[in-house]
Amino acid sequence: MGRQDTDSDIGTDSESDAELTSLALKILVAGGFGVGKTTLVGAVSEIRPLRTEEVLSEAGERVDDTGGVDQKTTTTVAMDFGRITIRSGLSLYLFGTPGQDRFWFLWDELSQGALGAVVLADTRRLEDCFPAVDYFEHRRIPFVVAVNCFTDARRYGANEVSRALDLDQGTPVVLCDARDKDSGKEVLIRLVEYAGRVHTARLLDSVEPQAGSV
Repeated sequence: MGRQDTDSDIGTDSESDAELTSLALKILVAGGFGVGKTTLVGAVSEIRPLRTEEVLSEAGERVDDTGGVDQKTTTTVAMDFGRITIRSGLSLYLFGTPGQDRFWFLWDELSQGALGAVVLADTRRLEDCFPAVDYFEHRRIPFVVAVNCFTDARRYGANEVSRALDLDQGTPVVLCDARDKDSGKEVLIRLVEYAGRVHTARLLDSVEPQAGSV
């Protein structure tokens, strides 16, 4: 009986250790209206994504800029949510933000506790991602710009997009297809790596003055 109790305890401890070593990180997916945020979250999510899409109404068309996305019939009104496992013990919780100006008040709530963000960009309407870039730069949230390569859009290199958006030096720009799971996963891996370097550098900067004063 004692032997069985010991084995049971070991199994419980192992399960607890596994839970403690697993890590879930919060990632935002932002960008302009109709740039592919819902598509990206849906493509990479290993669970059925939670979506809050509503059909575009005539009233909404009067306040939302639908230029360049005339065939879009639905819009996210709160958020998209999905989850992807990058590797054993590391999962990402993805929160897709609404793109219209009238829903930006939700961004402050969604950005709480986020490791970083993906800013999706469409080179046909590059100016649409300026608000997201400004938002994350102002709040010092690490982000990567992911250029969603639409089939009818002119192709630009990462350096050209970086200059056009006047990004801070070192901010990654990657080309992707929001419909493709592997492409989307590569974007997320780049973000996790970049955000990890940024947060580590900030931690070291905060520790060095204290060490020097001892």
